[in-house]
This record gives sequence, C-alpha cells and structure tokens, in this order.
Amino acid sequence: MASADPSAKALTVRCQCGNVSFPTPSAPRIALFHCHCTECQKQSGSAFGTSAIYPAAGLFPLSPALESKLGCYVRSTDKKDGTLMRCWFCRACGSRLFHRLVEPDGSPHGTVSIKGGCIKGLDWAGGKHIYMRSAVVNVPEGTEHYDTLPPGEEMQREEPCK
Repeated sequence: MASADPSAKALTVRCQCGNVSFPTPSAPRIALFHCHCTECQKQSGSAFGTSAIYPAAGLFPLSPALESKLGCYVRSTDKKDGTLMRCWFCRACGSRLFHRLVEPDGSPHGTVSIKGGCIKGLDWAGGKHIYMRSAVVNVPEGTEHYDTLPPGEEMQREEPCK
C-alpha cells in the first residue's frame, strides 16, 4: 500500500482523447500491480497491464454524467464460479479506464482497478509484478514478483487473471 499522506490529493484519471476525466476515489492508492496475465496482455496490447487499486466508494455508484461517456464490457473470469469483471472504457476513443469484479450473487467488490497510464501523477513506486507465470518479458532483478498473487492479497487483487 502506498504510504498514507494526510495532505495527499486525489489524482486525475483521463482517457486518451480527454472525453472522460474524473478524480481517483481517494489518495493514496491501496496497491499497484503490473499484471502479466494473458487477459492484461490482450487488453493493453503490451507485455503487461498496470492497475492502481482504489476503494470503489467515491467512484461508485457512477454519476449519470460519467456513465453516459462510458461503455462497459463484461467478461467471465477464470474463477469458474460465475464471478464477472465489468470493464469500463471511453465511448469516444476506446481507452480502458477501470474495471471491477462482481460476485456470482451480484455484489460488487469494494475496490476498483484504475489503469495506471490514465492517472496523471501516479506514484509508480512499489508496484508488484503479478501473474509472472504468463510473462513474456523479464522483470529487473530484485523486483517484487509472483507467479500468481502475493500471499494474503487475494481480497485486494484487481482481477482473477489467467
């Protein structure tokens, strides 16, 4: 978790074209993950995707003004239990902005994963490389990394990855 700074201010999340812009739900973030799963590779069009984890409160429920600018893609997860991932993107430019898990009973997770490259001024320090079992690039020696998730972080994880 990023260190708690009482003077920290919310950062701005912005899509590529600028049509969608909103503040992060809190400052600071809860965690930062560089995910190497095959789903993040596809979504990012790169070797991994970066997500900053925030509490969902403050962003959800989405305001009507924000929701009107967003599209939502829903996909199954690898949990095989009916858990879904709702993935929001800008309707104008297609930039993925954030995603959130929804349990089989319909209850959403208490966190939201906001794409790191869309957050102006994000502190990239302390990011953990996860799902290295699917990695297509090496990470620098000494970097914190895991084959799947770090022990004890199952409740914070931003998505069930493959």
